[in-house]
Formats: sequence, C-alpha cells, structure tokens
Amino acid sequence: MNVGRSIDPDQIGFDPARLARIDEHFGRYVDDGRLAGWQVVVTRRGEIAHSSTYGLRDVEAGAPVEADTLWRIYSMTKPVTSVAAMMLWEEGRFELTDEISRWLPEFADLRVYSKGSALKPYTVPAVEPIRVWHLLTHTSGLTYGFMQTSVVDTIYRAAGYDLHPPADVDLATACQAFGELPLLFQPGTAWGYSVATDVLGRLVEVVSGQSLDDLLADRIFRPLGMTDTHWWAEGDAADRLAALYAPDPRTGRAIRFDKLGALAYEKPRLLSGGGGLLSTAADYHRFTQMLLRGGELDGVRLLGPRTVRFMTRNHLPGGRDLETLSAGGFAETTLEGIGFGLGFAVVDNPVPSRVPSSVGEYYWGGVASTAFWVDPVEEVTALLFTQLMPSSTYPLRPQLRQLVYSALVD
Repeated sequence: MNVGRSIDPDQIGFDPARLARIDEHFGRYVDDGRLAGWQVVVTRRGEIAHSSTYGLRDVEAGAPVEADTLWRIYSMTKPVTSVAAMMLWEEGRFELTDEISRWLPEFADLRVYSKGSALKPYTVPAVEPIRVWHLLTHTSGLTYGFMQTSVVDTIYRAAGYDLHPPADVDLATACQAFGELPLLFQPGTAWGYSVATDVLGRLVEVVSGQSLDDLLADRIFRPLGMTDTHWWAEGDAADRLAALYAPDPRTGRAIRFDKLGALAYEKPRLLSGGGGLLSTAADYHRFTQMLLRGGELDGVRLLGPRTVRFMTRNHLPGGRDLETLSAGGFAETTLEGIGFGLGFAVVDNPVPSRVPSSVGEYYWGGVASTAFWVDPVEEVTALLFTQLMPSSTYPLRPQLRQLVYSALVD
C-alpha cells in the first residue's frame, strides 16, 4: 500500500491550511540541520488527511525520505508484541493473573533491591510473583540498563544489558539473566519502563511453540499486509533504510550514529519484542488502523473489539498515573495524567500535559524519535518517523499533537 492523500481533508473535519503548518514547522528542523528528514501521516475515520515527507533519509548519500523509507521503530515494537500476546490470551492460552514462572521458571524465587551499591546490593524476597499483566503494564520490577536512574540499572549494565544486549545472547538466554538480576521494586507496586516486553516476547514463544519472528509474521504481518516490517534490512530494504543520527553536543546538528545504526543490517540473535523491528509508514499505518477499528482491518480480525478497549484502559494500580507510580526518570512520555494499559500509554487527563488530546487516546514511541497515537474519540491516528536518538532531544511528539488537533475544525 502506498501512503498518500486519499481524501480532501475538509471532508473529514480538517482545515488543509492548518494541516500545512505540520510541514512548515517540522521543515525548519531539517532546514537548520537538527533532523535529517522525516515522514508524517495523519488520518481520520480511516481516511488519510495528510501524508508528507521532507529531507533526507541518508544525508551523506544524499538520499531523500520517500514514501517507502524504512525506519527503526524501536519501542513501537512493544504494542505489536502486546497484540500478539493478547491474541493468545483470547485463545485461552493463559490468564493475565498467571505467574510467568509457569512458563519461564527462571522468574521464580525473585529478589528485590532494597539498598546498597551495585557492587554490594542488599536484596529481599519478592512478596508477589511477576504476573502476565505486570509485563504488559511495566509494573513487573524489571528495568532497562540504559535508563541510568537507579542502582539496579547499573547492575543491568554491568551484566552487559545496556541499550543493546550482548552480541552472543538470544532471547531465552537474556531472560535467564533477567531472572537472576534483582528487581527494581516489588511487582505491582510501581511503574518502571523495562525489558518486560522482551520477556513477554519470550513468554509468547513458549506458550505458542513458535519463535517470536515466525509468530508475528504468521499472525500479524502477513494477515495485515505488513510486507515491509522485519527484524533487519537486507537487499532492497537495506537501500531504503534511513540512517540513524544523534545531536552534535556542540552545534545541535544531526550527526551520523553508525555504531548503533549498523546493527539494523544484521540478523539479530536476540529477537527483541520490546524494540527490534523495522517498519514503514504504510505498514504501521495498517497496524494503527486495525487498532482504531477495534482489532479488524479489511476483513481480517486479529482481536475482538472488547479486547482492544480493555487493552487501552488504564490498568495501573488504583487507576493512578505515571507521575505517582513511576520508579525513575523517563523521557518517552509525559507522566502526569497518563495511565498505562496493556501495551500502550493511555491519556486519562490531557490537561496536565498542556497539549490537546482526548481522554482514552493511546500511544507510544521509539528511542529514535518515532511516534504514533490512536484517538478513538476523534477517530484520528497519527504517525511520525525520523531517526534521531534520543527521543528526548526535541519535543517533536507534543508539537505534532499541537499541530494536528489545532487543524481539526469540525
């Protein structure tokens, strides 16, 4: 499918002149060198109201961003893995309250960090096991080494688990290691962004009897026609893959980040359900349309509508928000007024963010500044693709919301 305008925006409540502000605004990021290039797609009621590209996917090669440019979506993999898990849940393969040690025994007898240094941590027994819903909501007590906000993060990095895992480790081996490391907090008592979705990917493998790549291809990508979503790029796909960039600390201009970017050209040993996929705007557009339509697209149903509604409610204990439950600093999203569902952040109250959105909107993004959201109230979806790490460099996501919602005039 080619992503392009399919309807006049004013027919679905958008002011075309106001939508044009998206290109003008983000164009300045490219013109002054802060971004290499980008792609934006905005839809309403299943119709594409705005689709645009600007700049270069590879500055050094002079290659422009095109409709079929391939992007590292990193943590936008998490909703895909979560959908796969919930498809198995709909088949009765597990309950959300099940202990994950039933399938992953390495997560029995867990210890929780209490005090001390990374070299001499003092831990206590976990009083609650990690359950499936803990993985889906990031309330498991697992963490990410690259967060660098806690002693446990330091312990992860010392074990080799930073932004990327050790080269010789597969998903099963990584989960064995995670089970031996202390938890950041008692399961279910706080929210901490983590390797939980990687562990969920391993759980999906054991429950289904398929490798994660085969399961996602068989159950999601092929049925939805997501023909350009893969774990690595080779052949023609490698030519279409955007280069990865980071800001120059002196000038702020985007500079090439090949040390990490080159990994996307190699078949990964570890299939990261939390951050391993490459995709295109056309493919991820189909994924978001499936969600907006309650789990179905073009006659293919992946989930029941009630399951999608259940996944996109706030599942945090006590209905609290990320601000009150977060166990550490975090840059992927605003925390106040934001809950978390089964694989997605969920807007409970848009006012604290000072950016328009709807109650019930759900979303996520990736560390290279990609993002998406689905607004079931306004029937809007939006996609943003670029390749700049880290995602906290510029406020691209709230700015896109600001521009999209101010263009809705019906």
